[in-house]
Amino acid sequence: MTPTAARHLYLVRHGEALPDESGLSHNGRRQAALLGRRLAKHPISVVHHGPLPRAAQTAELIGEHLDGAVLRVSEAAGDYVPYVPRREELPSDSADHFLRFLAGATAEDRERGPELAERALAQFTGPAEGDQERHEVVVTHNFLIGWLVRHAMDAPKWRWLGLNHGNAALTVIRYAPGRPSSVLVHNDMRHLPAELCWSGFPAELRL
Repeated sequence: MTPTAARHLYLVRHGEALPDESGLSHNGRRQAALLGRRLAKHPISVVHHGPLPRAAQTAELIGEHLDGAVLRVSEAAGDYVPYVPRREELPSDSADHFLRFLAGATAEDRERGPELAERALAQFTGPAEGDQERHEVVVTHNFLIGWLVRHAMDAPKWRWLGLNHGNAALTVIRYAPGRPSSVLVHNDMRHLPAELCWSGFPAELRL
């Protein structure tokens, strides 16, 4: 079936995690619930989420506020390195910084991550089939949100690097037939009180 309807993709980084990443902290649970209340006004049909506990718990708490939305675990929404660039792809003034950041990626990360990243593009992006607009949530991790934003902006593959997202922040991308994808909001935290904003974000970049 030819895609003929718009898709609204709501990208969410999981709430603040416990130190051992076994689940959400108290603040992380509050963040997820508040985001669920914000999303309740939208006709969301499905909440995709990664398999790790912090993403699954965030999805469950968001889903409590969404009438009729289905929760669906997806390996493609997991935590992985989506693309490892070669030095010559990177800007000369930041290549060393990024390559140091990626040095810890294992051989498995370098092989499996790009496969999952391409699967995420196939599963979550582009206009929807049929004649009804689709509203979907993806509860995931920092790297995948950066990957999907850079794809929506038609940026080079390496450009997922340097895109940061706070816990339970909201990014929305719209895919409409015959039009370029649009990033409607990015790293939006207006649903969170000040004390819950910016967790999971590099301290030097907080506003």
